[in-house]
Amino acid sequence: MSRQRLRDLAVIAAAALGAAALLASPAGMWLRGPSLDLAYPLRHLLFGPQAEPERSHAVVVAIDEATYRTPPFSDMPQAAWPPLLAPVLSAVAAEAAVIGFDVVYPTTLDAFQRGFERDFLVAMRNAARAGKLVLGKVQHSHQPILPHQAQQVAVGGGGNIRALNVFEDPDGIIRRVPLDFATADGGREPGIAAELAQRRAGTPLVRDTGGYALGARRIAADAHGNILIGFNTGPGDVPSYSLADLQACAAAGNTEYFRRHFAGRVVLIGTVLDVEDRRLTSKRLVTARDGANPPPPCILPRPQPAPFARDSLPGVFIHAAAINNLLDGSELREWSSAALFIAALLAALAGGLAVFLLPLLPGLAAALGGGVSLPFIAALLLRHDMVMPWLNVAAALLLVLGAAIAYRFTVADRDKRLIARLFSLYLPSTMVDRMVASGRLPSLGGEEREVTILFSDIAGFTSIAESCSPAELVQALNGYFSTMTAIIEGHGGFVDKYIGDAIVAVFGAPLNDAKHAAHALRAALHMRDALLREPERFAVKGRVLHTRIGLNTGRALIGNIGSPRRFNYTAMGDAVNLAARLEGANKQYGTTILASEATMNAAGDAVLARRIDSVQVVGRLAAVQIFEPLARKGRATAWQNQILTAYDAAMKALAAGDANGAQAILRGLPDDAAAQRWIARLDRDPGAGIAPRALTEK
Repeated sequence: MSRQRLRDLAVIAAAALGAAALLASPAGMWLRGPSLDLAYPLRHLLFGPQAEPERSHAVVVAIDEATYRTPPFSDMPQAAWPPLLAPVLSAVAAEAAVIGFDVVYPTTLDAFQRGFERDFLVAMRNAARAGKLVLGKVQHSHQPILPHQAQQVAVGGGGNIRALNVFEDPDGIIRRVPLDFATADGGREPGIAAELAQRRAGTPLVRDTGGYALGARRIAADAHGNILIGFNTGPGDVPSYSLADLQACAAAGNTEYFRRHFAGRVVLIGTVLDVEDRRLTSKRLVTARDGANPPPPCILPRPQPAPFARDSLPGVFIHAAAINNLLDGSELREWSSAALFIAALLAALAGGLAVFLLPLLPGLAAALGGGVSLPFIAALLLRHDMVMPWLNVAAALLLVLGAAIAYRFTVADRDKRLIARLFSLYLPSTMVDRMVASGRLPSLGGEEREVTILFSDIAGFTSIAESCSPAELVQALNGYFSTMTAIIEGHGGFVDKYIGDAIVAVFGAPLNDAKHAAHALRAALHMRDALLREPERFAVKGRVLHTRIGLNTGRALIGNIGSPRRFNYTAMGDAVNLAARLEGANKQYGTTILASEATMNAAGDAVLARRIDSVQVVGRLAAVQIFEPLARKGRATAWQNQILTAYDAAMKALAAGDANGAQAILRGLPDDAAAQRWIARLDRDPGAGIAPRALTEK
């Protein structure tokens, strides 16, 4: 490997290391949250909800819009609702594993009507004594917002009161729930989600040097004691029951309904309203209507879902999701910084090397294709409760792609572009591409292979050159050569050399081409037609240019031939010489294009051609049949079809020794120069059609 290539690879590796280190550092932390948020909708699209609502450990008793609209709740302020809550609390507590209040009632109407909340406080006391009730509080920096003192006494004090706080990430999105909080005496107490989960599990939440555990299961918590919430994304994934319906159900004494829907579950009582206590979470991109897919009601009609989807979530469902996570082990696990660094490094290296080692566009397509796969990988991992910070990986990939493209353009490919521009003037483009890719300059050497040689010349060029100035001649030749060269290259050939007004082209090298003969014949027809279509464009001093073309197929020596100081990529051999002779023979036969029998056989039926003659070439024992290609298959004009039919009949007559019959047929083509040459030849020598004619040197 060259020093330059080692230098280039070192630059890519350094860029990948830098990008990976940056994106795995605290500076890249802000991308972790959006990575999770964007993975949720893709996971939902690909795999659907994670679990059915029936599997939820937690359910919600919703103080919802229907409750506010339904008597007797609609007839009184919420501060007067506790007596209505009492029968619901008692009925739920009889079946549920534990109940948590996601609302705080810091005031009471007992001051105005003694014993107003007695039934509610009794229901609280009974549930708390059974270990089934936890009230909520809001923890502030100085003084928490607590339930009314009477409620604190009813539940037996602070051991049954837990903090409801959740904290936003720097971007204002809630993605985590704290497991515990510091207390005034320097200790720690569980948050409400952890408290309810440990009571449902029947085993305490333990914090030790290794983190947190619930029974024998370790909990995936961060260094601050927070779990990353794993939301289910199905509609109604946490069942929600309207408080108004449950109050009517309790009043009707339907204990079976409470047993069927609340037995053994964690029940959260909280507000589910259009505007109150709504929070943006990592589930915000999987929107759903409140009240969608509700469980069957007990008494009242099923409430209608909200009229439109919301990206915010009532806070009670955040705690419900956290409880489900803790009980079934579905809290999300984040990649460590080391894992992120390795993934970002590998992605950046792969993308940088693809852009650097492959041709630019295929390499860029491969790298971007890998980048596009990242969110799908993240969605698959999220299905298994693993959070891949794919935006960090993608950012590292894009940074290195930009650096690699810039470095390749400004440094690595600068010399290659210069070499390519210089050598493209002398060598076929395919050879130049190979040379640049290998990093080696061309050297002497060749090979023998079958190719088709095209040799063209301008008819009457000497007299044309004498009639104009050198500047005019050069301008005309440059325009002619540019058009003819574009045609040759467009059909897969390359120009070997220009010799005065002549063009030597090769088909079938340097790249293999199984149809090189057909492509050469089509190029010759295209060259002829280009001059016929725009004669004024190629006119010099009012004289229209006409070209003569010879084609031959055979084995030739082709490669870099010359001296170490100066050489050309060229073809040599008898196949080249015969093509040159056929080009000159056009003058004898009045034709524009002549091709050897070998070329016609190799091309198959790609073109329509007429047999012109059988010639004896100096240095060859066997005669050579020569043909004039007239048109591509299926594109012959009526005149060309007439020529083909007449010529075929005339040649058959000559083969049968009927020179007079052949002449009679050919006289039916008065405007065809080749036919008139044959007529004159037969007039001079009626036996000329039998023996091959000697082909003069070019």
